[in-house]
Amino acid sequence: MKVGLFIPCYINQLYPQVGIATLELLEKLGVTVYYPQGQTCCGQPLGNSGYEEDSKGACQVFVENFKEYDYIVGPSGSCIYHVKHHFDILEQTPDVIKVRNNAYEMCEFIVKVLGITDVGASFPHKVGLHKSCHGLRGLKLGSCSERMDPYYSTEEELLNQVKGLELMPLTRKDECCGFGGTFSVFEEAISVKMGKDRIHDHLDSGVEVITGADHSCLMHMEGLINRNKQPLKVMHIAEILNTSM
Repeated sequence: MKVGLFIPCYINQLYPQVGIATLELLEKLGVTVYYPQGQTCCGQPLGNSGYEEDSKGACQVFVENFKEYDYIVGPSGSCIYHVKHHFDILEQTPDVIKVRNNAYEMCEFIVKVLGITDVGASFPHKVGLHKSCHGLRGLKLGSCSERMDPYYSTEEELLNQVKGLELMPLTRKDECCGFGGTFSVFEEAISVKMGKDRIHDHLDSGVEVITGADHSCLMHMEGLINRNKQPLKVMHIAEILNTSM
């Protein structure tokens, strides 16, 4: 298969190690990965702020960069959700439909397309999993506590196979962290309070490392952790899955 690697803006600018870990992990699993040099933002920030019409150019550039690949894989549930569910603002040409249908969040791609749950990682730490809203409720990467569906979690399937890793149970395991993109800018006080609540749940559960599949949420919590000098480390799930002793 021919896979196009999509690296979101904030990972490219602030957390390049996550992009590198994603690339290395996919290559370890035997995937031939290409990185389109012309890729830019997927258009999500504009869309989330109510300016979807102004995001059409960015969306179309995304399609042009990724239309030739069998799959598009990215380490971000929110950005992949935007591609799959908000590119309906474009004319639904065969290229647009192909890109929307073949865009996958990294964990989902590994489990559902490659059929792999044990990636050979080793990470002897107590880990708390943050399930981002877009990934959980948008991409259906797991079951939601407010529904009566049978329990499942794509991210947990991968983490449970990591040698030495102890996945710690949380009191409110699928609650929003309060980031919400521009919500954290326009509703700062509410966003901060929600983030602090999520962090305390991890602390109360004995977590050493918070992980997740969406680094925007992790970035929000990491900022609060660092500001309050709390004893927690934050790592994207790609970094953990790419770790070996």
